[in-house]
Amino acid sequence: MPEKSTRAFGYSTSFFLNRALRRALLAAGITPRLGLPRKGDRVVVWGRKSVSRRGLGIAQSRGAQVVTVEDGFLRSVLTGRQGEPPRSLVVDHKGIYFETAVPNDLRDIFRAGPVLSEEQRQAALAGIACLRDNHLSKYNDFPLDAPRLPDPFVLVVDQTFGDASIAGAGADRDTFAQMLQAALDEHPDATIVIKTHPETRAGQRGGYFGTKDQSDRVVLMDAPVSPWHLMDQARAVYCVSSQLGMEAISSGHRPVVFGNAFYCGMDLTEDRHPQVKSLGHRSAAQLFHGVYQRYCHWVDPATGKPTDFATTARHLSAAADFRRKNSGFKVFVGMRLWKRGFLRRYFQQDGPAPVFEDDPVKAARLAGEKSGAVYVWSGKETAVLAKACTAAGVPLVRVEDGFLRSSGLGAALVEPVSLALDDLGIYYDPTRESRLENLIAQNADISAEKSDRARQLMERVNTLGLSKYNLSGDAVPQLPKGRHLVLVPGQVEDDQSILKGCASISTNLGLLQAARKRFPDSFIIYKPHPDVMAGLRDGGAALDRFTDLADLLVEKADIAALLGQVDSVATMTSLTGFEALLRGKDVVCFGTPFYAGWGLTEDLGQVPARRKASVSLEGLVHAALIDYPTYWDPAGRGARGRHICAVETILTRFAEGTVNTRGAGGIRLLAKLQGLFASYAYLWR
Repeated sequence: MPEKSTRAFGYSTSFFLNRALRRALLAAGITPRLGLPRKGDRVVVWGRKSVSRRGLGIAQSRGAQVVTVEDGFLRSVLTGRQGEPPRSLVVDHKGIYFETAVPNDLRDIFRAGPVLSEEQRQAALAGIACLRDNHLSKYNDFPLDAPRLPDPFVLVVDQTFGDASIAGAGADRDTFAQMLQAALDEHPDATIVIKTHPETRAGQRGGYFGTKDQSDRVVLMDAPVSPWHLMDQARAVYCVSSQLGMEAISSGHRPVVFGNAFYCGMDLTEDRHPQVKSLGHRSAAQLFHGVYQRYCHWVDPATGKPTDFATTARHLSAAADFRRKNSGFKVFVGMRLWKRGFLRRYFQQDGPAPVFEDDPVKAARLAGEKSGAVYVWSGKETAVLAKACTAAGVPLVRVEDGFLRSSGLGAALVEPVSLALDDLGIYYDPTRESRLENLIAQNADISAEKSDRARQLMERVNTLGLSKYNLSGDAVPQLPKGRHLVLVPGQVEDDQSILKGCASISTNLGLLQAARKRFPDSFIIYKPHPDVMAGLRDGGAALDRFTDLADLLVEKADIAALLGQVDSVATMTSLTGFEALLRGKDVVCFGTPFYAGWGLTEDLGQVPARRKASVSLEGLVHAALIDYPTYWDPAGRGARGRHICAVETILTRFAEGTVNTRGAGGIRLLAKLQGLFASYAYLWR
């Protein structure tokens, strides 16, 4: 018997000229080609748009199989018409999911159950929690602030006029009018809130409702808002065939559906369309599994490779969060020349390219004129700048390296793969509130889904032996067995974390003396800071002064390997203390690092009274490595440069060895000259 043909032909120019779409198709196992198909070949069409008619006609005349491709259910931050490529596709060999009156692959999946194992059921429930916790939908360009809504209100969902999913669900303009009237009649004491489609709000396509439908009981909401906030507050949800109907089910609603939508007929909806055929009872977990796990194909937009729901959700959440915080006009102050290149690439992914201005008053005024924000490298913040931003009414955002930074030192001008952005303070300064501090406190009541992710992240960080700089080091010397081993990590003594976070003990020598007093009978290992050993920063007293207090001085041993062997860490504010917590070690803090004061460390420094919450290690890790920093993929490049990505991708890049280990030679030379001839800065700025 001859093998079934795998050739696929396409007749839409976007299949060949739209690079991002073509990569997504390749990831889904489809390689469109030009020519005429033979019987048994496949013809690929996009949805049921007018452009698909050509392919449908050719397939029918040539006896070829039609394969329909459409955007998946977690698509992107912006809409396709705004130029963003899809992160998921559906590929249907019988029809398409929104044409429910004719056969399609998704209907077959639902007809078969799908029967879930307990592992699949738990994964589906975790996926639903992921969508809710991260406020993810098909499009994701909205703020996370909960809107002020009438109480009580009923949600009526609009769609784009003439969308193929409406005809496919056996609906039309009259269906929308009937839906609105039913909502009014059935909830006489509630306000009706009509939510417009994101493409309507963007001015790209009209909807079925408009200002003509507004009244003392009907409100038109075209402002961007998380659909999950709407679901949480709505008394009831009415829709025709919108994906929001499926999301309403995941929110615990039983939506009233006026079209023959793909999620109807499974005892999850109140079906008002006469053509809905019952499939019997299905659970929300079965619906999620069928749609997101079985029907969707997921693609990494940076690499073009196939991926899965969880990875896509994490990337999309990171990209949406970055856009929410950084899509406006940006003026950077206090940025050294060598940093400007990567900052420009990092921040122009959403919105205009940043502007660099050295004068703080001019920077604040310019940001105010453009309704933007001022960004400053945290150590360069001044009272003059803060006052200017307050006077101009613009946000001041501090920028710092993230906690998984690079494969090399920042002082050696190696670009970071992560940045921490803080609009309240900065993580190393306990004298004032910071965004990280708030995130940690919020994680006192961390969800199971977030806790699991943090636990998996810790395990992988430990397996890979990662730290902030990930420098290759010497083997750890033989350590005595049967002794309590204490690691004392040295720090740069003029570092801001020391200046802001230490009181009585603020030098490496003082730290070692305090550690010896705290652990009089322990074997103490002192490791100088790598910037100090590289001759790039000041580490205080000469190393020979430490030998009387430390049992062993290790200059270049691998920090991750050291942490794997010691029992405790004694520190002022070093990130090594946080890395020790990840590895289950006891940590004593003589200063006030961001991880102190949450019930996880022995705190001998001055912990702010603000830090009252008791936080799990998973809550701390989620805040510090997932919620607080932003990451960009050093190995992937897209139309707008490197992609904002989830932390898990960064771990993969470290494992692959695709993270830069050196700064660019020209930039290194320029930065050195800038330091040597600082008084002549006007010559190159």
